Amino acid sequence: MREHGGRAVLVTGGSGFVGSHLVRRLLERGYRVHTTVRSTADAAKVGPLLTMREEFPGRLVLFQADLLTEGAFDEAMRGCRVVFHVASPFLMPEKIKDGRRDMVEPAVTGTRNVLGSVERTPSVGRLVFTSTVGAIFGDYADVLRMDGRVLSEKYVNTSSTVENNPYHYAKTLAERTAWEAERAQDRWRMVSVNPGLVLGPSLTPASQSGSLFLLDELFQGYFFYGAPDFSFTTADVRDVADAHVAAAEHPAAKGRYIVAAETMTSFFEMSRIVRGRYPRDPRLPRTRLPHWPVRILGPAFGLTQDYVRAHLGIRFRVDNSRSVRELGVTYRPIEETLLDHYEAWRAHRAERRGRRAAR
Repeated sequence: MREHGGRAVLVTGGSGFVGSHLVRRLLERGYRVHTTVRSTADAAKVGPLLTMREEFPGRLVLFQADLLTEGAFDEAMRGCRVVFHVASPFLMPEKIKDGRRDMVEPAVTGTRNVLGSVERTPSVGRLVFTSTVGAIFGDYADVLRMDGRVLSEKYVNTSSTVENNPYHYAKTLAERTAWEAERAQDRWRMVSVNPGLVLGPSLTPASQSGSLFLLDELFQGYFFYGAPDFSFTTADVRDVADAHVAAAEHPAAKGRYIVAAETMTSFFEMSRIVRGRYPRDPRLPRTRLPHWPVRILGPAFGLTQDYVRAHLGIRFRVDNSRSVRELGVTYRPIEETLLDHYEAWRAHRAERRGRRAAR
């Protein structure tokens, strides 16, 4: 392991799905880590971080910080060389009640508040910003108009709005805000990590990540009657964490990096992979669902006709070559990612059932 002399770094949102893996990876590489959480009193959320604090004594400090509060990150950032801005809400479309309140304001205002703290903290030399492939495209149909129908970093999402795909819209605005701040000064530099749908083993059963919610629906049997023909750009959470570390450590790292597998994975393929090891799970779909019932029934599940039209049955390739060539990311096989995800999901469910039974 390469030692870093205990240099301090900040991870915002350290109790989240990506954030907790990133905190662990940084600790393993010898950093002193400051991390922010919404509430240090939330035992379920901060439990894994407290365990890491015991495992790496004197190397992890927790701070309470609200994305919407100006100056909330000043104390946590003090003395840090690198800031990893990971904290941001991720909800699936059907879970969003008010796009501006639930998505845009926390993402953009939170980013501005973190940037304000960066400006007030002279030790910071690099910001690693957690974005998403959704800041590159809005709907899948957008990618069909890109060169060769291949997703690459040179594009920017121009089709999402607060009404249509507010998560992608919020992340696009937040990333743009951060790039504008970087261009306005010359003390610190920014690198953006743009992952696909982040999958893999969660370190906490309390994560509210939309990617975990999506797989939760699949594993609980929402699609036992048949898998709708939706496919996803995927990234293993451990690969995403490694990409963040590399973006901070490689002096030549610059611009945006897609972190996602080269090929997309459908609901049916996800089910097939898991059933290969767990063939008796009755909740996993064994057939593909034709397009027509999805078009008819989609609105009953919170999917608009426009969303179905712009995503159903559409697949494209992903150009992840910059992440491989410049960050050294070695992508795990999707089979490893999904099986580890499923087994962690089962373990967390068993743990929750055990806690309920003990009450």
